[in-house]
Amino acid sequence: MQTIKQLLSGELAGTMSLKLSENLTSVPVEILSLADTLEILDLSGNQLTHLPDFLTQLPKLRIIFASNNLFETLPEVLGQCKNLEMVGFKENQISYVPEASLPAKLRWLILTNNQLQTLPDSLGQRPNLQKLALAGNKLTCLPASLVNSSKLELLRISANEMTEFPEQLLSLPKLAWFAFAGNPFSQSNVEIKSVPLVKKSSYQLQQVLGQGASGVISKAKWLSTQTDFPDEIAVKVFKGEITSDGYPEDELQACLKVKTHPNLVQSLAQVKDDGELALVMALIPHNYINLGLPPSFATCTRDTFSKGFTLPITKITKIVQQMTNVFEHLHDDQVCHGDLYAHNTLIDEDANIIFGDFGAATMYHMLTDYQQQAIKQIEQRALYCFIDDLLTICADKDKKSEDYDNLKSLIS
Repeated sequence: MQTIKQLLSGELAGTMSLKLSENLTSVPVEILSLADTLEILDLSGNQLTHLPDFLTQLPKLRIIFASNNLFETLPEVLGQCKNLEMVGFKENQISYVPEASLPAKLRWLILTNNQLQTLPDSLGQRPNLQKLALAGNKLTCLPASLVNSSKLELLRISANEMTEFPEQLLSLPKLAWFAFAGNPFSQSNVEIKSVPLVKKSSYQLQQVLGQGASGVISKAKWLSTQTDFPDEIAVKVFKGEITSDGYPEDELQACLKVKTHPNLVQSLAQVKDDGELALVMALIPHNYINLGLPPSFATCTRDTFSKGFTLPITKITKIVQQMTNVFEHLHDDQVCHGDLYAHNTLIDEDANIIFGDFGAATMYHMLTDYQQQAIKQIEQRALYCFIDDLLTICADKDKKSEDYDNLKSLIS
């Protein structure tokens, strides 16, 4: 993070990425001193309500973040920034998105956790739109124009107020990662009791193992002898009432609905105690590592991998077979994972996988047969992208093998 003092002194000359978070109520005009180089501007964590017109004088600006501010309207100046591709205004108070506020080259729009009730038709008139995050608003419908969003691949509409499924999405040719739990149309009266309830006083949290949008996972130990559970456990404590993917309760219920599978993180018990929602899980062996890394700004929706990381085609084939089995298991239980990615997959040296992170998962048994089949087809695209991503890290010596060709033919 940089400072206003550095900006004013000229110390930041030539900067391509600028992050200022100092409770700003206005954007300093001195940013124009970076006009020749600035591509990423992060103004998150301030007290801003407006953006200045001089942002149009930043010709290389591609990405702007202004999360955790006080905006009530998405600024129209954004639509005048000729090369702006990514707009992130989550956790503001935005209730109005003007038609003219969306840049012509818009590729990635994040409006999570605002006060939106409607969106402009111009959203479906942005031909490059690839990623759209709208969870945690008050939307009752989506623009009909989204039927034209032929490049849209990832969509989050969980935790809104839609009473009808937005069927204009079902014809989108590239939609692959879709989360829609927590809307009236997706409400379920099913109460999942596949695992028992336990008290949070029955275990003690130890070191943190990881955290994501929906919660923190820690190693834990039982405080008394347990005969029904393994000694080593992990506990995911969900964050707050809403996350970037939806409601924690929906994630918990989706986890429980899919029951057990050898390649899924095993759910052991649930906790609904003293205002805390948590999931007790089997501890993943220490020899498992992440298969992939999350998408970058450049890849947008596609996973990345550690530099130099490769796998032989035999291991890739084994991984694909396991993930395909997981996919069928999930959809047999009418659950869409919504985030089928290598970065949510753990792998050991023998290419055994454990798949997890149900933050974007949605139960869909309440939908029509046609809608259910379409949801499965959407997630099948995510599976094909998963396979395609793995083939990019295939060892060079295996790229002319029959197994490589067989996997390539699956997704072509």
